[in-house]
Amino acid sequence: VLQNLSQTPVLRELLKEAKMPGTTVKIESPELCVEPQLIKLDQPGPLTLAMYQFVTEMQETKKGVVTPKELFAQVCKKAIRFKGYQQQDSHELLRYLLDGMRAEE
Repeated sequence: VLQNLSQTPVLRELLKEAKMPGTTVKIESPELCVEPQLIKLDQPGPLTLAMYQFVTEMQETKKGVVTPKELFAQVCKKAIRFKGYQQQDSHELLRYLLDGMRAEE
């Protein structure tokens, strides 16, 4: 799930812009034939910042192994069920991660 998210260009661009609070971002998707959307970004929360850091590390070609410790710690703060390293479904992680980032908006 995290590898797929790190390869999503729109998400990468939004996370890069999220580092600068007060910025207005225009999201366009010609492939989907939808109207462009303008989004004003506030100060990013800890989960969003951890996601930005993870995606940035994944994009570094010189980086060997990337461990999402900080991102996982932030997910665990939002969704306690992930503490303890028990088996969880990937779609649950995706849901809690995206919902947590949305709640920080």
